[in-house]
Amino acid sequence: MKIDENKDFLTDLLFPKFCFNCGKEGNYLCPDCFALIDVLEYQFCLVCGKRVIDGKTCLRCRPKTRLDGFYFAVSYQNKLIKKLISQFKYKPFIKDLSKTLASLIITHFYLSNKFVFFTSEKSILVSVPLNRKKLKLRGFNQSEEIARELSQSLEIPLVKQGLIKIKNTRAQIELSKEQRKENIRGAFLCRDEKQIKNKKIFLVDDVFTTGATMEECAKVLKSAGAREVWAITVAKE
Repeated sequence: MKIDENKDFLTDLLFPKFCFNCGKEGNYLCPDCFALIDVLEYQFCLVCGKRVIDGKTCLRCRPKTRLDGFYFAVSYQNKLIKKLISQFKYKPFIKDLSKTLASLIITHFYLSNKFVFFTSEKSILVSVPLNRKKLKLRGFNQSEEIARELSQSLEIPLVKQGLIKIKNTRAQIELSKEQRKENIRGAFLCRDEKQIKNKKIFLVDDVFTTGATMEECAKVLKSAGAREVWAITVAKE
């Protein structure tokens, strides 16, 4: 048995996982309950919601966003999805849920036959960053954990700290759409433009609500020379 497998075996033995929906032991989301979730087979324009090919922002909406396209796996209206993400982001901060949440995105790519879309030497993953205070409280960046799982499955590199957060902001959930834009303005910085220049970037977060955070990140990345910036999230509000 390999060291990692042995470690996982001991962890599961000491801290068994139970399905968040039915309570069955073994996984945070058992196969039967996973099958109950309506994982999307198609992509939609992030601005107007119209079904589009390959997730690309539709022609009419491109002047309204800095994001070239958008992939999300499920609707955030699903109560089970809300519960999983809440337990991931808020206490008790179950870090290992990143595997379950990333698997929803991978299933979306599988159903929509989009794996080939990521096979490019100029493709990289970048996660939406946290400020130091939140990172210290949670112990991990939830977006980076999901991106790490995607990196392994898609076999494209994750650029850690491709973006850093340089401004403490209020929780976006407390704010209106316009307040969110102002709150997040100037909050991010690209530390190493060499890793970003001419790259096709897949920007990873957990939930897409108004898109203010993703838009601000995309603005910074494109200013640093990114060729394209695509959003990837588990769910969309």
